[in-house]
Amino acid sequence: MGVRSVCIANFSWDFIYAEYIMEAGYHDRSIVWQIAEDYAHCDILLRLPGYGPMPAFRNVIDVPLVVRGLRKSRSEVRKELGLEENAKVLVFNFGGQPAGWKLKQEWLPDGWICLVCGASNSQDVPPNFIKLAKDAYTPDVLAASDCMLGKIGYGAASEVLAYKLPLVFVRRDYFNEEPFLRNLLEHYQNSIEMIRSDFLTGHWKPYLLRALTLRPCYNGPINGGEVVAQILQDTAIGKECISDKFSGARRLQDAIVSGYQRQRAPGRDVRIPDWYSLSETETGAGPTSKNVAINETAASRCFEDFEILHGDLQGLTDTMDFLKSLSELNRNILESSEKQYQERTAASVLFDWEKEIYIARAPGRLDVMGGIADYSGSLVLQMPLREACHVALQRNHPTKQNLWKHTRARQLENAGLAPVIQIVSFGSELSNRAPTFDMGLSDFMDGEKPISYEKAREFFCQNPSQKWAAYVAGTILVLMTELGVQFTDSISILVSSAVPEGKGVSSSASVEVATMSAIASAYGLNINPRDLALLCQKVENHVVGAPCGVMDQMASACGEANKLLAMVCQPAEVKELVSIPTHMRFWGLDSGIRHSVGGGDYGSVRVGTYMGRKMIKCAASDLVSESLASEAPVESGCHKENATGLLKSEAALEYLCNIPPHSFRYEAAYAKDIPEAISGDAFLEKYGDHNDTVTVIDPKRSYSVKAPTRHPIYENFRVETFKTLLAAGSTDEQLSALGELMYQCHNSYSACGLGSDGTDRLVNLVQEMQHRTISKGGSPSLFGAKITGGGSGGTICVIGKNCSRSSEEIVEIQQRYKAATGYLPILFDGLSPGAAKFGYLKIRWRHS
Repeated sequence: MGVRSVCIANFSWDFIYAEYIMEAGYHDRSIVWQIAEDYAHCDILLRLPGYGPMPAFRNVIDVPLVVRGLRKSRSEVRKELGLEENAKVLVFNFGGQPAGWKLKQEWLPDGWICLVCGASNSQDVPPNFIKLAKDAYTPDVLAASDCMLGKIGYGAASEVLAYKLPLVFVRRDYFNEEPFLRNLLEHYQNSIEMIRSDFLTGHWKPYLLRALTLRPCYNGPINGGEVVAQILQDTAIGKECISDKFSGARRLQDAIVSGYQRQRAPGRDVRIPDWYSLSETETGAGPTSKNVAINETAASRCFEDFEILHGDLQGLTDTMDFLKSLSELNRNILESSEKQYQERTAASVLFDWEKEIYIARAPGRLDVMGGIADYSGSLVLQMPLREACHVALQRNHPTKQNLWKHTRARQLENAGLAPVIQIVSFGSELSNRAPTFDMGLSDFMDGEKPISYEKAREFFCQNPSQKWAAYVAGTILVLMTELGVQFTDSISILVSSAVPEGKGVSSSASVEVATMSAIASAYGLNINPRDLALLCQKVENHVVGAPCGVMDQMASACGEANKLLAMVCQPAEVKELVSIPTHMRFWGLDSGIRHSVGGGDYGSVRVGTYMGRKMIKCAASDLVSESLASEAPVESGCHKENATGLLKSEAALEYLCNIPPHSFRYEAAYAKDIPEAISGDAFLEKYGDHNDTVTVIDPKRSYSVKAPTRHPIYENFRVETFKTLLAAGSTDEQLSALGELMYQCHNSYSACGLGSDGTDRLVNLVQEMQHRTISKGGSPSLFGAKITGGGSGGTICVIGKNCSRSSEEIVEIQQRYKAATGYLPILFDGLSPGAAKFGYLKIRWRHS
């Protein structure tokens, strides 16, 4: 009829009904084809972000998000609903609820309030649920909330993106539009999936708490309504809006994907091919929202392939990906890369897929404050990262164990089927190490007793390319030695870690904790998280030979998402889990300089610290003797009645951090007598030994003493102050004070000899960014930074406001560092639960 037509959509109905093409009779198929033919007559498609393939349209203009605007502020909405400003608020919005279904108070975390959309007049809700009015304006409610629980549709997706609201969603099976919107949300870190069974049974808490750790980062335009309105107006008056830019490639790509989906089995969810990327606008007719397609969510396949007999995925996408990788192993879907092919081939025959497999997960950690003061008994503040290590483990009778050819040959040579350990480590190509390791469990025995840790260390050092196995198999020896556990079954272990090595974010601890957690679950060992962390520290100290403290293992085992683990390392006492205030945020930036707690710098500083402790103990002991001999307190800055008692306690000092830094104790009583440095032989001649069980003094080496002794004493004070300030008001002054403490810590590391050019450069860039804003009369977004963990390279921790500008400045720092060094720093941004909170999964292959 000559009337121009415009379609505004993120999907088309021929794609929604695509499965009927293969399944239904001719009549239904013809209807679907008729829909596509009708679309072909449309003049323009205004394509919304999160779109699926729509090849029938000839001309496409990509437009920004169309989002309903806000009418009221967050404070106004909360005031009208009677909600406190700091209350955690969940929006429950499904457009309907199952008949006879009752919401329950215990489904929400303590202190949370849930706003229920679409509730019937007759529905009763618990006291921590509030029914919203039928005409409640949803965008205002969303912007005033902390999280949404609902389903994925265009309206929900666009609004949670626009208002940076974490979305916990329940999947709608066979809903062809959803995977494309889900990709959009996942790209901007905006969503996690809740398993339907957990939704219906009220197991909401882990997902909601996990949602608070998300950092939604969509900063694209949300003025799609205005853009669309202008195009419609221009079209109505006859203005040509179609670009002459060729769009055949886009239509071909969409046609291939659309046809591919139509060939799938009926009743199966859409899977987006990895190569299907959604590009920026091709017509140049208006702004667009970038939508980078990512790999399909693993859940769809892993839920089909595996039966989860115990545990909860807790909405963790990396765990879903790990299950997907296991599924691919059994399906023999192998990568083409030679090294990956080798490790995946070995892993594909590692397990008996008819039996249960146990899976544990342990995250890396970002050292916010405390660092190397842990082995001196300091308070530390540690944050569990999003990046984690997964370990899958299976135990089998030796006669039923799948063995690699060389392992079987060695067994036949030794005349018998004895239990063996077989380990595959994914990612070996990144670290130049052998991808597999195997040994007989008898190698861990010396007669009737386990071999010594020293012999084990020598055993793993025989082959440098397999030394990594000490972190994994060493957990078995420690359990044998410390708890008397007897292992008579063969053990198969698959290690897959996303925690990068050598970055100072505790990759080794995550491997140890995940491995020991998997062993404990498979063998029914009841080990509490603290004890498990201490056992893992023994693995690193005695089997691997790295003299680390215990904070890494404790953070990996006991940490919780969105909280800092506050722990006093005497030896490992969790003080509390400190919630990270919502107005602040921590990032990790990797310097690209490899860090190792087994390195000489870290070890020599630890030796110097223990030398200083021994000097203080000896000085205090001498003062006690003089005091008793003269029957009068020796000068020590104390009141007469307290002097001898204090000196006795310091003569028996176990942790340096128990000495107050200021006033009359360390500075007045001991600091002047601690030398800047001392040679190993001079120290040994005067003091005998430094009484550290995990380091050895080299007589021919000179050790710095004064700075390593001073650092933990003052660091403990800094961490105590930092923890107290976290609870102060959310002001720039608070953030400035926290940042200053981090700068002081960084300088103290450098004084100990644990700095590096890379970490210093990154910290200086943060300072420059901060001072640049202040010099222009503005309020800074970044406030402080420090080197982390063992130092001498690795990662820095940065503190700043939880806002988009701080994220932009972090990106600028990355780019400036790359321009100066050629290395683009890895960014650590995001949190996840520790191993104890995750628990374990027990899975079994599901027979079709």
